[in-house]
Amino acid sequence: MAVIVVGGHSRDVGKTSMVAGLIAGLREHQWTAAKITQFGHGVCSVSAEPCECALNESEHSWSIDDELDRSGGSDTSRFLVAGAVRSIWVRTKIGMLAEAMPAFRKEIAGAQNLIIESNSVMKFLRPDLYLTVLDFTTSDFKSSALEFLDRADAVLLHSSPEGARPQWDKVSLKLIERKPVFRFQPPDYVTREMLDLVRARLTLTPTPMQASEILSR
Repeated sequence: MAVIVVGGHSRDVGKTSMVAGLIAGLREHQWTAAKITQFGHGVCSVSAEPCECALNESEHSWSIDDELDRSGGSDTSRFLVAGAVRSIWVRTKIGMLAEAMPAFRKEIAGAQNLIIESNSVMKFLRPDLYLTVLDFTTSDFKSSALEFLDRADAVLLHSSPEGARPQWDKVSLKLIERKPVFRFQPPDYVTREMLDLVRARLTLTPTPMQASEILSR
C-alpha cells in the first residue's frame, strides 16, 4: 500500500480539488480516500453541528464515517465521484486526532492505496509522499501546515504573477527553497507532471509488512 498525504496552508486553497484530481488521473490504483477534519469549540465530531458535548472534553471526541453519497455535494463525495473505491471522513475535536488514529488504522488496513487530505496526520505516519498546496494570495497559514512544511516532498503552488511574494507573515521560504515546485492554474489543479510524480512514487510501493510499519509509527 502506498500512502499519499495532501496538505495545505489554509482553507480553500484547493486541497480537496487536488486530491480529487489525483484520484481521477490515477484511477487504476484503486484509491481509498480520507479527509481529516478537526473541529473547534462548540462543534460536534459526530454530527458536525453545534453540540453540548463541548462541555465534556471526552464526549464525542471523534467519529469516522464511510461516504456513501455520490452526488459530489461534499468533499468526501467528490472523492467517490473522482473514482475512489472508498471515501472516509474522520472528524475529531481539535487536538484529539490521536484518539481516532487506532480506529482509523483499522479502517484503512485493507486499502490498496491510500490518499489523505490533512496536515495533522503527519504527526502519526510517514507517508510515501507528502504534498503541500500553497497560495501566495492567501495570508492565513495554519500552524499544522507550518509544522510539517519542511517535510513536504513537493510544493503544489497556485500560479501567480512573476515576482509575486506570499501574503503570509513570519513563514520563511527557506523551508521550501529546495523542494520541487509544481504550478497549477484553477480550475485545472492537477498537471501531467504531478501525476508523473505520484505514479513514480507508486512504483516504489512497500511490501504489506512495511506499509503496516509506516502506519504504526
